Amino acid sequence: MNAKSRRDFLHVGAAATVAASTMLSTQSQAEEKKMSQSNKAFEYQHTAKPLPFEAKNLKGLSERLIQSHWENNYGGAVKALNTVRGRLTQALGDTNTPPYVYNGLKREQLIRTGSVVLHELYFANLGGSGAAPAGIRSRIGESFGSFDAWESEFRKIGAGLGGGSGWVMLAHNPRLNVLENHWMADHSTAPAEGAPVLVMDMYEHSYQMDYGAAAAKYIDAFFANIQWDTVEGRLRGIKPG
Repeated sequence: MNAKSRRDFLHVGAAATVAASTMLSTQSQAEEKKMSQSNKAFEYQHTAKPLPFEAKNLKGLSERLIQSHWENNYGGAVKALNTVRGRLTQALGDTNTPPYVYNGLKREQLIRTGSVVLHELYFANLGGSGAAPAGIRSRIGESFGSFDAWESEFRKIGAGLGGGSGWVMLAHNPRLNVLENHWMADHSTAPAEGAPVLVMDMYEHSYQMDYGAAAAKYIDAFFANIQWDTVEGRLRGIKPG
């Protein structure tokens, strides 16, 4: 390599180094900006999300039921969560607040947060035809032996919760690298690190208005309205075991 070529090579290399350094600096600044724009732990107030479908179009679940569920149960959870957050901020600033009183509010925060999040997941996976595409059937079947085996267990868990309270969740655990169904007694018993794929509300408010105590009929209606496009989107982010 002659002197000129060597100078040109060093010039290009230096330029590339500066460009790479600038890019990394820009990315770092963007990440810091994103972090600074995230919701604040002591200031955040949640806004209710609208239904992602026309309630009147569901099969076997009345518009009256869905609207009541969304407005009173989900909407009530959002209001309660925001109220608890406000009281936590006040209690934290009051040096006379006993720790056990503060932890009582934290317990309420945990429960209300679970209710809000699970209801949003629930409504988001409704509004579809209920017909699972072949790709999804195959993906779920890989973990359960067959799609029918998965559905049978999911329904059985729901039936066991009928007349009481709780949730059924199909979730993927990245730490255990397993896709499985979970029984959940309430809003605060979600599996650790479980990434939700499909969520079914089994509290009586989700079906009593239409079916009374006939939880099995509600489960049939739930399956008839699953929005499998949403489920597929959640599955897409999961790496096969």
